[in-house]
Amino acid sequence: MAKGSNVSLSALSEHADSVMVSLSWSSPSGEGDADVSVLLIDAGGKVRSNSDFYFYNNPTAPDGSVHLLGSTPTENGTEDRIRLDLTALPDDVNRAVIAASRHRRAHFGELENIRLTLKDGSGDDVLGFSITDATVESAFVFGEIYRRNDEWKFRAVGQGYGTGLAGLATDYGIEVDEDDDGDDETGSATEAQEHGVRGIEESIAEPVGGDPSGTIEVVVVAEGVAASVSVPVPREAESPNPAPVRRVRTAKKKVTLPRTTKPSLAENDSWRTARLFPASSLKSDREREVRATSILLSVMAQVPEFGRRLTAAFGAPAGRMETFTEVSLPHGENPKRPDGILRIERAGKLWTALVETKTNGNPLKPEQVQDYMDIASRRGYEAVITLSNDVALEGSPLVDVKVDGRRKHKVALWHLSWAEVTQQAQMLLRHEGVRQESHAWLLQELLHYLQHENSGCHGFQNMGPAWVPVRNGIDEETLSPGDSRTVQVVESWERLVRQVCLRIGGELGTKVMPVQRAKRGTDPQSRRIEVADRFCVDGKLEAEIRIDGVPGIVAISADLRMGRLRTSIEVPAPDQGYPLSWVKRLMKQLHEAPADLHVQTLLEGDAAGPRGTLEKLRMEPGDLLAKGPERIIGFRLSLSKSVGNTRGNSENGFIRSVDAAVDRFHTTVVARLEQRTSRRPKAAIAPEAVM
Repeated sequence: MAKGSNVSLSALSEHADSVMVSLSWSSPSGEGDADVSVLLIDAGGKVRSNSDFYFYNNPTAPDGSVHLLGSTPTENGTEDRIRLDLTALPDDVNRAVIAASRHRRAHFGELENIRLTLKDGSGDDVLGFSITDATVESAFVFGEIYRRNDEWKFRAVGQGYGTGLAGLATDYGIEVDEDDDGDDETGSATEAQEHGVRGIEESIAEPVGGDPSGTIEVVVVAEGVAASVSVPVPREAESPNPAPVRRVRTAKKKVTLPRTTKPSLAENDSWRTARLFPASSLKSDREREVRATSILLSVMAQVPEFGRRLTAAFGAPAGRMETFTEVSLPHGENPKRPDGILRIERAGKLWTALVETKTNGNPLKPEQVQDYMDIASRRGYEAVITLSNDVALEGSPLVDVKVDGRRKHKVALWHLSWAEVTQQAQMLLRHEGVRQESHAWLLQELLHYLQHENSGCHGFQNMGPAWVPVRNGIDEETLSPGDSRTVQVVESWERLVRQVCLRIGGELGTKVMPVQRAKRGTDPQSRRIEVADRFCVDGKLEAEIRIDGVPGIVAISADLRMGRLRTSIEVPAPDQGYPLSWVKRLMKQLHEAPADLHVQTLLEGDAAGPRGTLEKLRMEPGDLLAKGPERIIGFRLSLSKSVGNTRGNSENGFIRSVDAAVDRFHTTVVARLEQRTSRRPKAAIAPEAVM
């Protein structure tokens, strides 16, 4: 679409009642990002109240009309997704404004491939709009979905704001009090961080005399940035001499796991805690599939936050959910029995999906999935959801299915990995919280089951049949560019890296994304072929991971020829001070890091800087100082270890060795680094946002 143009959604698709809006961009440095937001606007062109503003700390509308689904990596950058249920929007909402902003007013001109894409309820792309004229703007209204004569239309807006999210929000009736120093007058930013409060803090100014009228101040706190809104509460009579006020801070209460576990009442460590979902008795793959499907679907139905997190990305509405297993459905002479069925009711309408599950590394069967797609189309179901240990990749589907174009009803095919299910459970249980204690306990039992060694739900756990011949070819130097087996290994490596990101993100409660440095418009499979050809020559599998709040990109390099795995990060030099003080400060941050950590000074230009192991540098930190006139621009920290060679998930397997190396590097090195040492733009964190 062109800027300023509009189109009727019903003219584009018959499944336009529920849509998914994707905002995407890429960054040449791999570090740029932005935060999406949605504002619901009334006929007067303003929000009805501050609760009509949705962002990552307020991602879901109570009526299910708005759901921010979070980021997902793409081949060329990042994509943030928003699910909008247009049938659930209140009658007095005329527009849904879709926007994005950059942290600390970084410029959108630093990003590339800025684009909005809209999918209908069946998952088909129906429109797209690219922003090509971004320069110094720090916030953008991408587009708006508006109501006209009882139908919904989309307008491509593309309006930028140099004043950031604050300027954008003010235009729509939200008053913003920005505080980039990290402390408001109540110290809410500091206190929230000290007490582990993540999200929204409310400060109520209340007269000492007990009159509840006054001002409600909503303060959004994240990573040292606070922004607040003052909302007046009517008073019956305004006193000419108002009494002093006291500020009472109340956190938005949600149930999460306690930081420390309670002491066990068991007599000794051999006693096993009773579990709701035992896994030790499972013997066959069929038993694992049936048990895992039943457990997952039952918890989804009983814990609304969890069920909604998993189904919103599939176009499902917010509503009453029921789940079923082992259902027999007619299909010619041989009835089919999908592993499960999801049904969601909203406003008298049903949304239904068939579920096909695989565990223990078993692959999905294309003919089986094809049968379920045909059944779903005939019966008017909306989707087929596959669930397995594999992580789906863009441009490389796990199963190929054919869609009969003669059928009017379209069925969407979606995939979930067990690693994604585990991550979503971790995010709710350990970081974001759920509303009821019993629901938190159910999630904890589910998480324990998924992580049990006998459940078969451990995620990606096999590098594939091409792994052994490719490894042998690397050792013997007999591989040639163009060998299709190397592409299979590159795909397996990419799946492994994405799973590492999911696992770390779930444990930390933050955004962890693989970085893809590809040319604009590069086809995913073409990029993998190019990577595979380089792999044939140098025998190295390489990847980069961006972790929010970390002052650099974590690099992973597996040298199969040398049998070594290297993890590293480049830390920019501070903005102020002297080089010797920088080095001493770095040594202090790394006082508990492994002695074999390798540290190298990065110099301006291509000059090689001093280097050494941490064991020696602790005694002589001055050895890292440049001997010549070159300016120090940062430091590279790296750890190296031997890499497993088997294709599976055994103790000496390649997958287990990569997991262990990344965990060790993050825990002992990356997590020790101070976040404010960087002179480069930080990865996007919370916007200067209000609710």
